[in-house]
Amino acid sequence: MNILIVDDEKDMLKILKAYFEREGYDTFLAEDGEEALDIFYSNKIDLAILDWMMPHLNGISVCKEIKKNSQAKVIMLTAKSENEDELMALNTGADDYVKKPFHPDILLTRAKKLLKEDAIVKFGDIKIDFKGKKIYKNDHDIQATKTEFELMRCFLKNQGHILSRKDLLDIVWGLDYIGEERTVDTHIRRLREKVGTGLIKTHRGLGYSLEKIIDE
Repeated sequence: MNILIVDDEKDMLKILKAYFEREGYDTFLAEDGEEALDIFYSNKIDLAILDWMMPHLNGISVCKEIKKNSQAKVIMLTAKSENEDELMALNTGADDYVKKPFHPDILLTRAKKLLKEDAIVKFGDIKIDFKGKKIYKNDHDIQATKTEFELMRCFLKNQGHILSRKDLLDIVWGLDYIGEERTVDTHIRRLREKVGTGLIKTHRGLGYSLEKIIDE
């Protein structure tokens, strides 16, 4: 899972990178808003952690752009303490708001909660190991490819909701993917062969969904 961390304090970036990568996340670092958006448009980002006050383009502006163009989650970081600032951040589309100073473990916990990602998730005969990036059926590793794992992760995060081919392409393959939408069907067919045909539902003319199997 890809985490974009944006802060103009290099020491902060270094610390947060270490904490998130220790947990198995892939991190992208930026020191200002313009660099952040360059990274965002070049990579599939699942969560953006944005400092409010940055050179060139502030965190609020970056948050608006990310939310307008993706389903990525956003956590705003700020030294500001006024309640109206928190309200402004949330109204802009941010999913959470963390005041500086904070302990990195607190931010990591908030991030995991937003991503609805425990280390291990089990349902029926399926087990997903997010840290190891593996899927098991009846305790046997199904040898899921990277794309199959990301598809399952995407369905799990959006359980109960229909995702169109374009939705899946944008989330799993990335906004800059150029290719046939039908590639989604091929990968889902292969994933179904490994996890079972009844888990992922087809909605003709609309897309695919994973039925709601885990309480929010």
